Amino acid sequence: MVAHVQQVLRDAGATGEVVHLADSARTAQEAAAVLGVEVGAIASSLVFEVEGNPVLVLTSGAHRVDTAKVAGLLGVPELRKATAAFVREHTGQAIGGVAPVGHPELIGTLVDITLARFPQVWAAAGHPHAVFPTTYDELLRITAGTAAEVDAG
Repeated sequence: MVAHVQQVLRDAGATGEVVHLADSARTAQEAAAVLGVEVGAIASSLVFEVEGNPVLVLTSGAHRVDTAKVAGLLGVPELRKATAAFVREHTGQAIGGVAPVGHPELIGTLVDITLARFPQVWAAAGHPHAVFPTTYDELLRITAGTAAEVDAG
């Protein structure tokens, strides 16, 4: 899966190369510690279910997604956290390593505007031991994402 994500990144003209980590980066805190960066510079890929369809929210590792706020942004009654099986079905990847790209089909994506504060952000690359550096603008471009305020703050 990591090789596929790297190829998708290359095909999209992304500038960062996948980095393989000795330690797990399943959580934003783990990733930040391993990489030596602020937790806010980790782009956590969270999959939610909206009326049977996936929605990907790339949020700053320093935030929790406000599901009511995001449901309002999407104009839907409810946003539910996806099950592990739902995540794997729609992304081909396991929770803790979901990349923002490389899924079987394009997933509607919201990108936390807070990530724009960091000159470099890190995202998972399809496995809990693989990440890649990118920028906020590049994340928007490679995911065809929409900038959004997704946190409760």
